[in-house]
Amino acid sequence: MPHKRPSFRFLATGVGSVPFKDIDTTCRSILEHIPAMPFWPQFVKRSHLEDMIIQYSEGLPLLEVREEKRALYIRDVPDTESQLVTFYDHILAQDIDYFSVSRTYAPGLYCLLEMINQGAGNGGPFVKGQITGPVTFAAAITDLDGKSVIHNPQLLDAMVRGLAAKALWQVRELEKSGRIPIIFLDEPYLSGFGSAFSPIQRDDVITSLRTVIDTVREKSQALVGIHCCGNTDWSMIIEAGPDIINFDAFEFMDYFLLYRDEIMGFLKGGGSIAWGIIPTSGFTGRETVEGLFEKIQAGFHRVTEWGIDPVMLKERSILTPACGMGSMTPEDAHSVMDLLSRLSRRCRALEE
Repeated sequence: MPHKRPSFRFLATGVGSVPFKDIDTTCRSILEHIPAMPFWPQFVKRSHLEDMIIQYSEGLPLLEVREEKRALYIRDVPDTESQLVTFYDHILAQDIDYFSVSRTYAPGLYCLLEMINQGAGNGGPFVKGQITGPVTFAAAITDLDGKSVIHNPQLLDAMVRGLAAKALWQVRELEKSGRIPIIFLDEPYLSGFGSAFSPIQRDDVITSLRTVIDTVREKSQALVGIHCCGNTDWSMIIEAGPDIINFDAFEFMDYFLLYRDEIMGFLKGGGSIAWGIIPTSGFTGRETVEGLFEKIQAGFHRVTEWGIDPVMLKERSILTPACGMGSMTPEDAHSVMDLLSRLSRRCRALEE
């Protein structure tokens, strides 16, 4: 982890996906609601190319996009080995630009950075990006035998290393804003890890996550987070070594806080928690700032009762929605953004 730990004090940011289609209006709204740590939006309803799996496929070997299924598959080609050799040549040469994400696949990234560079957002200290985590990415791709790539060691290695390069490319783009870059690895596949439906081994998960985290950390000053919107083995996530853990604090607070010793060690070692306190899939429209504030306070107090310094915990706390907003209605997503902004101000006011 970086030696100098930034102070968050309940700053707010988003997870990634949004239900909107207007790029400029959405980026401007994000900069207005959460100027200190804006995130670039993924317009999942605008194009299949912004689906969380397809969006990061450019430059990775042997992949075929099937629009009708919004999915990636391994292509049946005669020169598989030569394509892999070419891919690894770019990896070994550290040709990071080869792994760029184009404007066609991520218009929100380009638009948000252009607005920041034009002075929007009041010059806040951070900017947040995201990339699909390597486990979720590989698990979603089917190889020629009809099996998930996560069970094909050769292809899994290529996908993990490719995503690591793409994460580093993104961080370098975010750095150009003059802000401290933060990038989250989104790992919804790890929800329910350890069940019969999640056969991947714990060590393989940690190795894949660490490959991406270490690549970014060794070549930049960025902070790296891991986002998982369901219940998982949080000791495994902590062992992977992220700077920030983002969990669904609205639905799974009690499950997360079962990992007392691991969380204490994580915080004392410099880690931060992004509390996903505003529900997304279960959003009703009846949520209030005061109700959410009471819920976050309850979780906060449980951690401080363990002996964690409350001042330190404030500095290590970020607020987010529980998950991406891509499946919500635009009206509900606007409400979530408004609640997030007001809740952040409510929590930060406690220090004044």
